[in-house]
Amino acid sequence: MKKIQHCTLALLALVFLGGCATTQPNVTRYAWVTGLKPEKIERYEYLHSHPWPSVSKMIRDCHIQNYSIYEREINGKTYLFSYLEYTGTNFAADMKIMAADPETQRWWKETDPCQQPLPDAEAKGKIWSDAKEVFHQP
Repeated sequence: MKKIQHCTLALLALVFLGGCATTQPNVTRYAWVTGLKPEKIERYEYLHSHPWPSVSKMIRDCHIQNYSIYEREINGKTYLFSYLEYTGTNFAADMKIMAADPETQRWWKETDPCQQPLPDAEAKGKIWSDAKEVFHQP
């Protein structure tokens, strides 16, 4: 009987420990910066405090997690800092899928006019400027 109890306890420990173990998928971190037009701050904040479920689903479907946008005023100008983690295998392809989605396009028609691209992004016809990662503490 004791042998069965020990085996049962060992099995339960393995199941418990195995259930607690997580494998972290390959994650690529991305960050961007853009400006926020002063007259559009309220609108932008409102939109992001009420995200459309279809847009949130598309973000998840395109392998994006831990997506955050921060706002910061510097020298009287408001800037946005965006950060996300990508867990898929083809970022460019997933971004094309997202860009082709009609609901996402509709969302961008609401949010894009609120943003003021930095000169480097504007020169490329973009809204967000790439940010370079200089440190990461896993």
